Amino acid sequence: MSSVLFSPYRLAGLELANRIVVSPMCQYSADDGCANDWHLMHLGMLANSGAALVVVEATHVERYGRITHGCLGLYSDDNESALARVITQCRRAGTAKLGIQIAHSGRKGSAQKPWDGGGPLKPEADPWPTIAASPVPFGENWHMPRMVTEADMARVRDAFVSSFQRALRIGFDEVELHMAHGYLAHGFMSPISNKRTDEYGGSFENRMRFPLSIARAVRAVVPQGVPLGARITGSDWREGGLTADDAVAIAKALKAEGLDFICISSGGVAADIRNPAEPGYNVPVAARVRREAGIPTRTVGLIVTPEHAEQIVAKGQADMVSMARCFLDDPHWGWHAAKALGADVARPVQYARAGPKLWAPAATRG
Repeated sequence: MSSVLFSPYRLAGLELANRIVVSPMCQYSADDGCANDWHLMHLGMLANSGAALVVVEATHVERYGRITHGCLGLYSDDNESALARVITQCRRAGTAKLGIQIAHSGRKGSAQKPWDGGGPLKPEADPWPTIAASPVPFGENWHMPRMVTEADMARVRDAFVSSFQRALRIGFDEVELHMAHGYLAHGFMSPISNKRTDEYGGSFENRMRFPLSIARAVRAVVPQGVPLGARITGSDWREGGLTADDAVAIAKALKAEGLDFICISSGGVAADIRNPAEPGYNVPVAARVRREAGIPTRTVGLIVTPEHAEQIVAKGQADMVSMARCFLDDPHWGWHAAKALGADVARPVQYARAGPKLWAPAATRG
């Protein structure tokens, strides 16, 4: 029986060789927003992982919209040139299509790199002022964000448009909005972080007003053939927060703005929230979104084995699966998954002699 996971898939005008996506993974290793040789090595490795699509880590629309001093940006000519160099090489040497996730950190910005503790930057570490839907800190001892004004909204919206235009000039095959994990857009959507009493707070429709305006502005500059999607939250995992019902409503609203797909993640809206630990914990929400919103859906969250990924797609719970740490653990995860499921993937010709047709250990590996 042929594998559904390794069947081709068309997303807007993009033909994907299979349903496997390498999830955006922050590397916290940029130079003032600019990609460097670390990104060349990291993304070049993943471009030959067997996944059909590799999505570049959250890349920020303004310098003060980054999470850490090491986060990627796409807000300057230097940023654009540096990332173009990396993507050109990945395209030349790799087999995967290439996407990018565009973001603004909101109140989670001005943070330490994870290996430095991950908390808010200390006064001696060059912190910067952050903005958010409401002046609600991300967690205990975190800085107090300034409430976003109408002028901030206009500036940030324009910055998103500019970053997407830069991404299109670089030549990304797929582009997506980061509207999850407690960053600026999600911070407006969630009643946990949005306590406004004006037209941008209170009701679901009001809380969606600014995020939808970003989606609308970006869709206006992204050609119809280029897939444009958004990562949203499936649940805030806290009473009074966003739920699966909200995820369906958010997906419907974004579909109405012309988005081509939705990626379901969850959590991250407050520092003390912990996501569930069972494999595929976002899958039930993704299945609901796919079914009830009628939009192509991708999901992420402790999907590790080829059999689990195959099951998700075969059962119609999602159209694509997105994985992160398993690709760091095994950069050829897609090769090995293909073998386990009786399929095949494109490999660089330089590596052909390690394939199952020319090397016995590869033919017997499960």
